[in-house]
Amino acid sequence: MSKNEIKSDDPKHFTNRELSWLAFNDRVLEEARDKTNPLLERVRFLAITQSNLDEFFNVRVASLRKMVAVDYQTPDAAGLTPVQQLAGIAKDAHAMVEKQYSTWTRSLMPRLDELDIHLLGIDQLSQRQADFCRDYFDQELYPVLTPMGVDPTRPFPFLANNSLNLAIRLQRPEDEGKDDKDEKNRSFAMVQVPDVFPRVLRLPGGDNEFILLENVIRQHLDDLFVGATIRETALFRVTRDMDLDVAEEDASDLMKEIQSQLKKRQRGKVMRLEIDADMSKYLRKRLIKGLGVEKESAIYAIKGPIDLNVLSKLVKQVRGHADLVYPPFKPYLNQQLVQGNLFDQIRDHDIFMQHPYDSFTPVVEFIHQAALDPQVLAVKMTLYRVSSKSPIISYLKLAAQNGKQVTVLVELKARFDEENNVHWAQELERAGCHVIYGLVGLKTHSKLALVVRRDEDGIRRYMHMATGNYNDVTARVYTDMGLFTADTEMGTDASNIFNMLSGFSEPAYFNKLVIAPLGIRDFLKERIAEEIAEAKAGRPAVIRMKMNSLSDTDMILALYKASAAGVKIDLLVRGICNLKVGIPGVSENITVHSIVGRFLEHSRIYYFYAGGAEHLYLSSADLMKRNLSRRVELLFPIMQDDIHDRIIQIFNTLWDDNVKTRVLQADDSWTRVDRRGVNPQNAQETFLEEAAAKTAAQAAHKEQAAPVDPASARHFTPLTAPQSQEDER
Repeated sequence: MSKNEIKSDDPKHFTNRELSWLAFNDRVLEEARDKTNPLLERVRFLAITQSNLDEFFNVRVASLRKMVAVDYQTPDAAGLTPVQQLAGIAKDAHAMVEKQYSTWTRSLMPRLDELDIHLLGIDQLSQRQADFCRDYFDQELYPVLTPMGVDPTRPFPFLANNSLNLAIRLQRPEDEGKDDKDEKNRSFAMVQVPDVFPRVLRLPGGDNEFILLENVIRQHLDDLFVGATIRETALFRVTRDMDLDVAEEDASDLMKEIQSQLKKRQRGKVMRLEIDADMSKYLRKRLIKGLGVEKESAIYAIKGPIDLNVLSKLVKQVRGHADLVYPPFKPYLNQQLVQGNLFDQIRDHDIFMQHPYDSFTPVVEFIHQAALDPQVLAVKMTLYRVSSKSPIISYLKLAAQNGKQVTVLVELKARFDEENNVHWAQELERAGCHVIYGLVGLKTHSKLALVVRRDEDGIRRYMHMATGNYNDVTARVYTDMGLFTADTEMGTDASNIFNMLSGFSEPAYFNKLVIAPLGIRDFLKERIAEEIAEAKAGRPAVIRMKMNSLSDTDMILALYKASAAGVKIDLLVRGICNLKVGIPGVSENITVHSIVGRFLEHSRIYYFYAGGAEHLYLSSADLMKRNLSRRVELLFPIMQDDIHDRIIQIFNTLWDDNVKTRVLQADDSWTRVDRRGVNPQNAQETFLEEAAAKTAAQAAHKEQAAPVDPASARHFTPLTAPQSQEDER
């Protein structure tokens, strides 16, 4: 194929999005199987793969099922129709579940047992432990549990998404003497495992001996069905369609529409049914009929504890094994940023933050100081996801109470955070903030905070722009980048963006900032075209990008054209990647790396050699169609030389990683870097060491002018980042 024949309709040039995502989750699963990771972190990684799959079925599988229901047959860029995609998903997802439970039963659980960390079955309990379970059932569980019989007078009950339930076949007195082989003579009931109790119970008699709640219930079911004989019990769980379908054009009040859809979402169709592998055909048939399971491929027979999310709860309860988790670390906190006037420092020079290695505290302090500073006139901010106890929300409310003009865009459609965001929107409104919900048909995903201040020489705008959310919790485990600046032209652009979001303003142009859906796509394609021109002129041409997902067909084609022209392209893509490497004449100059490690790689970087000028941008946007066409996103340039050089250095460190990196191959597989004869280089560990060195140097030079706020200087709890689709929603 010649360089001019790169076509958008050639399915050989693309990988299916859903299968690519499953390949990403398999890379997370590899971390659970990696013996170089601390044991309890491996267990936690395994739990993360379950959480990822749950959301995948809640949203992506649900979306495809809806397409099939309306007979939508248009294939995707990879040439697969919705029916074919569902078939491919079923094949890969079933294989993944087998791999998950093989990892648990053959690798992780035996190793835990060796270290006297036991998840026990009923038959393994000592008498003391059995008595404890008996007492726990009688005193705690029995008053809450509700047996639910199913017969002509008691219809099959509704079961909520992700709820655990016991299916029960029993024999009642009136069934005595009847042929048990006749299904008409069998009684069927269910008991929900209540989620108001911890699912992992610590047992007496050992530091780390546990039992699952459902096994305690199962052992004492006779107490709930007095007079009947329990013939069989089996655990099961349903995963439902949880995709929120808000028709904004028809909703006069978006918040009410969101609240209405949240209620409806809980009753979505069943997308997956997980059952105990040894469940009888009788119970299986009753569940399939009662739940309306449409496809046999939606049934997953589980050889182990259903819902591996429980393993993250197990990890939290283990005592006395600090060596089995990542060591806690202290992010670098520049004391000057929290002890001095932050606005004076931003006015003097731009300030760059790399989280979680740099503390998130200065970002919170930015809003805190704005709330207290008598010279601050207004605070404007976009919020996509915030923590359940967000200090930023508290300071925005304080700013309003102190007479500042506070405008907050709260994105109500942030998937699975809708309820949380509705709550915060109402809180902010009650505090006197002006709350807006974004533009019709678009999610606002940009990360932008603007403080308007009356300085001695006039009005000045101070900004914080970032690649990640204003969430103080996820900032501990997501790698993101942020920039404080008082650049005049960027400040004007930021004001125009908020005017556009809050009113009917349509700015004629922007000076330095670029937004989607109006401009990021075209802006990046123009930069790519410039590199193509450089390559064709025989000059060096390089594109380097870092993102969470790469699935936009238009942008992939632009990269293909650049590769075909001789541009060297390095891509760091953590998750979905629909681009294929190694296609002769098309993508031979493209290399794709993916890093999955302790922290979730979340930052977005876009670099162009530009004839040696090295243009560099950070963004909230991935190269996905929805980010570029259906979301309000922000892309901003890095203008200050030292920050510019630092970000390039960060990219280089990530690119040189040979411990947590996987490299995309021409057959769509991902392989680890061959480390024979080379020193191991773990980028995330390198950044941790740099943060520790900066903290030590600061202490040695006694730069601390005041006591550090204990809340801002706290050690991180040893966490593994949820390697999930938070950024994909």
